[in-house]
Amino acid sequence: MLSFMEKVFAGQGSVDMEEFLNSLDVEDETQYEDADAFVKPLVLGSKEDADTVVGELKEGNIILLNIEGLAKRNSLRLTELVKGLKTEVDSIDGDIARISHDRILLTPQRVKIIKRRIQE
Repeated sequence: MLSFMEKVFAGQGSVDMEEFLNSLDVEDETQYEDADAFVKPLVLGSKEDADTVVGELKEGNIILLNIEGLAKRNSLRLTELVKGLKTEVDSIDGDIARISHDRILLTPQRVKIIKRRIQE
């Protein structure tokens, strides 16, 4: 990422947006040992995945949950798992909201999602 930023600040040529966005992907949580919480992208495909989500919420992390694959394969199972997640989220005073066709946002206790749409 440093080389990208060096190009920007040095005024060298055009900026490759794809390169920039790819440089933002970081897999290693240890880089942020002093963070109070994380925003974690997870995929929902099974009960085990739902259990992982609940565990992360209990640790205080915010989850950006990808439901696209399960929605295409088994909408009844998706409904069942999301209902279970909603029950768990409610029990820890968290929040849950669908933010796009294939993404759900889940938050731990004391973090609430404003669910009204902004009028244009």
